[in-house]
This record gives sequence, structure tokens and C-alpha cells, in this order.
Amino acid sequence: MTSTTRLTVAQALVRFLSAQYTERDGTRHRLNGATWGIFGHGNVAGIGQALVEYGDVMPYHQGRNEQAMVHAAVGYARQSGRLSTHAVTTSIGPGATNLVTGAALATINHLPVLLLPGDVFAARPADPVLQQLEVPYAGDVSVNDCLRPVSRYFDRITRPEALIPSALQAMRVLTDPVETGAVTLALPQDVQAEAYDWPEEFFAERTWVVRRPGADPTELAEAVRAIRGARRPLLVAGGGVHHSRAEAALAEFAAVTRIPVASTQAGKGSLRFDHPQDVGGVGHTGTATADELARTADLVIGVGTRYTDFTTASGTLFAHPDVRFLNLNIAPYDGHKLAGMPLIADARSGLMELTTALDMHAYRVGASYVAEYTEDKERWEQRVDACYEADEPDVRPTQPQVLGVLDALVDESDVIINAAGSLPGDLHKLWRTRSRDQYHVEYGYSCMGYEIPAAIGVKLAAPERRVWALVGDGTYLMMPTEIVTAVQEGVAIKVLLVQNHGYASIGGLSEETGAERFGTAYRHRAADGTFTGAPLPVDLAANAASLGMRVLRAKTVSDLREALAEARDADTPTCVYVETQTADTVSGPPPAQAWWDVPVAETATRPSAVKARELYERHVSTRRRHL
Repeated sequence: MTSTTRLTVAQALVRFLSAQYTERDGTRHRLNGATWGIFGHGNVAGIGQALVEYGDVMPYHQGRNEQAMVHAAVGYARQSGRLSTHAVTTSIGPGATNLVTGAALATINHLPVLLLPGDVFAARPADPVLQQLEVPYAGDVSVNDCLRPVSRYFDRITRPEALIPSALQAMRVLTDPVETGAVTLALPQDVQAEAYDWPEEFFAERTWVVRRPGADPTELAEAVRAIRGARRPLLVAGGGVHHSRAEAALAEFAAVTRIPVASTQAGKGSLRFDHPQDVGGVGHTGTATADELARTADLVIGVGTRYTDFTTASGTLFAHPDVRFLNLNIAPYDGHKLAGMPLIADARSGLMELTTALDMHAYRVGASYVAEYTEDKERWEQRVDACYEADEPDVRPTQPQVLGVLDALVDESDVIINAAGSLPGDLHKLWRTRSRDQYHVEYGYSCMGYEIPAAIGVKLAAPERRVWALVGDGTYLMMPTEIVTAVQEGVAIKVLLVQNHGYASIGGLSEETGAERFGTAYRHRAADGTFTGAPLPVDLAANAASLGMRVLRAKTVSDLREALAEARDADTPTCVYVETQTADTVSGPPPAQAWWDVPVAETATRPSAVKARELYERHVSTRRRHL
């Protein structure tokens, strides 16, 4: 007879989660390292009570914003190589709907996070209840259904015994390198508190093996033939290189073949910046070196990339008339993009197999090609030096100079986190990545507000690392709330807060597209009704200090050097606040080296829009579909 234990649904779920593990390459990891929660009537007596009951096996973190809790869990998951994550519990109503943005971010970036929103009563003793959405045509819909399209797996647990198959499916998806993303188990508040006799086997330790599939022999042979036939191949490293921990395999592949390696935002750091084959970021925010190689490549080898519009310059970058694509990807959906030749495999396994096969054929790209991209890379590095150079240390820095001061200070143990604004473009072009996980820019969803909570998640996953959240003023105002959490838990993140008085990135884009920077500056309203008056007297440094963070103000380049060095050595949450020199320009780095499609008004009377449309049509004419 099967032995059972009588627990509530919430208690059973917490106990189940504490016994789940992942394993890859012989190393075991706890799958769910902790649970974040903000409690309301929809989860306080269920999951909340269960976390009290099982506090010895399930750590708990107190959040201030539901979206931010998901960002923290995502940061933890990415730093953990997708082998561990956190759960997030909320009440019903706005607590649940606040999860949607974070869930979208997790799913788009293929990062695992478990969402446990409360839900309305399954038994419907009163209808409607507080915060319930009434849908006249469907009695089984709640606000949690907003999470369906942004979740890789979704279920509503309306009876206790339904938790068993659903929880197992949830773990399967979280640990599947192809399917992973946000997983949502909606928990009606009455079901959370309902007791059931659970089979003890449900709570047994389970290890979910994260597989490394190798390549199909036929696909591998075709891939080798394609590479051997290419004169100007270019490898584009995406986030899948990091997820697979394939950095060493990529370095070996590049050293053997001498094929240059460009990187997407998610893939940057796949090679160290000083590796001979690293040519920097590719696409709209890429380097001149990588983008020129992309324009002339006859074979593009995509490894673990989704080929977003930033990478392909909206279909205008890969311009060789006979260009072909070879896509090494664990996901067939991505492996077939751009009518590419698929090589469906784990990134590390596939790269190792390719290296072995090509080395057997003594394949190398031509010496003239190596000399070409090496010289181009040296010229680009000189441009980076010029951007970083601060000839006048007693003046306010530009944004690239801010990055230059930080670049001179950090080593491979530092982690740099960013997500939105003008900083991602500057970082992709300029930052010199020193280790495989130093560069942490979330650009799949480019979500303002990600940086500070994600930094907390990264620091929890790697407490020995120095973790920097690079934040613009627009992003800071979106979500500074988790500073309180960092202070409460003593998580010694470093926040570099850059004040440029508005949405600098979108301001620049607005100007380019004929919208004249409308609605992008943080300024007083002028007499003509536009926001072109004096900058707003907002003191973000004082705001950060009011939330409990230690704040260092830097007015000049010299001040900034001292403040960043002091913050780097700090063992408490510390913010460095700096106002940049050019508040009405994007940032001052080299301009975009490739186009990005943002449609411009087809008809307009204002000269700026008419001129922008003419330029837009010239760019559109160069776009192609790779079929």
C-alpha cells in the first residue's frame, strides 16, 4: 500500500520544489533555489503559510514589485547557466498581472522561471470575489490567462490531485534547453489551502538531466562541406553559446579554423575581447569590423542565435549575393531561420564535432582574410580608445567616458548588467569583455527596470562576484524599488546611475525618424507646449539614498574614478551617481554601423519627417529575404 502524507496543496508544492535537481556534465544543482513573494489575500494563507511551514528547506526573498521579482529570478537563472532558478508567488489581481512583463522577458530570452500567481476561488462560493475579472462569455477565465501567451507552460490547478502531473510537466519545461522560459501554475486561493493525501513518491528527489544532443551525421557532413567551400565565413555567436557553456569549444573552433567570430548582444563575451578571432558585436549596434565582414561573408555560421532584426540589420546586413547560412542550434525553430542549413545540436557538442571534422581536413581560412580582419579590429580598438579617452579629467564625462573609466577599473570577476536605453548600444560596440559571464545585457526584451533586480539575482547566484547595474535615469524611474530589497538582505550590488535627463536613446531615434525628439526629454513644459524648458529638478541620488542605499556623487571624470573604485570595494549596496556631459545627444560613441528598420511616416508636412522618409526608402531598397 502506498504511504501518503496529508498536506495542503501549497505545502505539497513547496516540499516538491525543494526536492528537484538538475544535472549536466556530471554536476548536480538544485533546480529551485528560493521563492520570491509579495503576499495578498490570494496567496498569504496558501503559499505564504507553506513557506513558513517549510522555511528550513525553501529560502524566501521579500520583493517590492512583482515584475521586479521575476527579473531577479531571471538574473539568477542566467548566472546559473539555466540550471537553477527561483519561483515567484503573488496574490490575485494586479499582483498576478504585474508578472506579465517579466514572464515575457524570461520566455523571449529562453530563461527558466516558475510563476505561482494566486487565482480566484475554484469552488466559486462567492462570485465575483475581490479583484476578480468577470468575463461574460467564459466562467473559467481570470486575469492569470494574460500569462498564457508569455508562458512556455501554463496550468490552473483546480483540484489538489491535478498538481501532481502539472508540477512534473512544469519541471520538464523548466529544464528543457529547447522549451524553457516562464512556467506558470495558477493557484486558486481555496485550492492552495485544501488538504490532500499525497503519495510519498511525489516528494522523492528527482534529477532532471539537461541533455547535450550531438549533431545528426548527415547534417554534420553537410555543414563541414559548406564550411570547407567558404572563402569568407563569419561565425555569429548568440546566447546559446553561453547557455551551453560552449565558450571553450568556440575558442578552440576559432583557433583551429581562424574563422572570425562576431557576437549578438546575448552572445557577447563568447570569446574574450582580446582573442585573435573576436571581431566584436554584429548588427545595428555592432562594430565596423564585424559589420563589414558580415556584408561580404559568403557563409554565416550562426551558433545559438535567433537572428533578431538588430543582428541582421533588419535584413540588410548580409549582402553577399551568394551568402548562405549554417545554423547550429539546439532548437529546430531557430535552426531553420533565413532558409539556413540546420545543424540541430547542443552548441558545445556541435562545435566540438565541427572542430574535429574540420581539423581532420586541415581546414583554415586564407591568410589574407585573417590579416584583413586583424587589421580592421586594431583600427576599431583605436576608435574605442578615442571614445574612452578623457583629456580633461575635471569636466563632466560623456557616457562613453563613463564606460571607459569603469572598463579601466574592472577585471574578469566583475559582472556588468544592462537592458535598455542608449547604454546597450554603447556597450555592444565598446565594452571589452573579459570573461564568459561578465557581459549581461538583456536585449531580447530590452526591458527598462530589469537592471537593479537582475543584479540582485546575479549576486545571489554568485555572491563572490562584483555585480554592477548600469542604469539610466529613465530606467531608474521605472523600477528603483528593489534597492530596498538589496538593503534589507545586504546584497552588495553596485548601481552606476547615469543622468542624462530623459530617454536619450529614443530621443536620438526620434530625431532620425522625423519625430523631432517629441516626448523624450525630462524637462519643464515651455510656453509653446513642448517639453523644452529647463531640466527637471529631480535628484535621483537623493532618491536612492532615501531607499537606504549608500550614494557617491561624481561631478567630473576624476570624481568618477574615485567613486567607482570606492564602490567596487564596498561590501554594502552602493550607488555611484553621475550626470553626463551631453544631455541632448544619445551618447557620443561611433554611430551605428548598420541600419535598423523603424518605419517613418509615409506622408508628412514637416521637413524633418520628409527628409527622414527619403533616407528610409533608400535603406528599405537594400533589404532582402534570404530564401
